[in-house]
Amino acid sequence: MKLIVGLGNPGDKYLKTRHNMGFMVMEQFLKDFERVDKTEWVDDKKLKSDMAEIIWQPRHGQEEKVILVKPKTYMNNSGLGVQLLTTYYKLLTTDIWIIHDDIDLPLGSMKIRFGGAAAGHHGVESIMEKLGTDKFWRFRMGIGVENHKLKNMDDFVLGEFRGRERGKVKDLIKRGAKAIEMALEEGLTAAMNRFNTK
Repeated sequence: MKLIVGLGNPGDKYLKTRHNMGFMVMEQFLKDFERVDKTEWVDDKKLKSDMAEIIWQPRHGQEEKVILVKPKTYMNNSGLGVQLLTTYYKLLTTDIWIIHDDIDLPLGSMKIRFGGAAAGHHGVESIMEKLGTDKFWRFRMGIGVENHKLKNMDDFVLGEFRGRERGKVKDLIKRGAKAIEMALEEGLTAAMNRFNTK
C-alpha cells in the first residue's frame, strides 16, 4: 500500500496559492486516473483529511491499494494528519510519498528524493517531527523565483501565481501527476531519472 499526501491549506481562501501546490498535483493525478464524474474526495473527520482510495494495476506486477490524501490540518500541522493515517493503515514511512511546494527550486522544476532535511518547509518539518524520522519520499515542486530575496516568505507562499508564472505552473502540475503515475508504474528510480530537473 502507498500513502500519497499532497500538502496545502484547506479552504477557498488558499485554493490557488503557491503553498497549495501539493493539493493541485493530487487533484490532477486523480483526475488523470479516473473520469471527472468519478473523482471524489471524501472528508474523513477522524483522520483529519480529504481522501480518495484507488487500486493501481501496473502493466506488470500486482495491483496495489493507493490512498490519496489532502490533510485538513493546515500546512504547519501537516504531521498530525500524516501520523494519524500512518498509524491507522499501519504503514512503513518508506511507503509514504509527500508532494509539496519548494521555494528553493526554480519555478517549474521538480526533484524526487528520499529523506533529508526539511529546508525550512514547515509542513515537512511537522511530518518529520510527528513521524520521528525523515525516511519518507518527497516530490519537491519548484515555486521559487530566480535570485529571490523575499522580504516576507509567508506572503510569497500564500500568494497566488501571477501572469507568466501560470503557464509554468500548469505544466508543473501535469508533470507532477505524471511523475506519480510513473513512480507507481515503474518505480521511484525510473521517475527520478525521468522527472528530476538537472
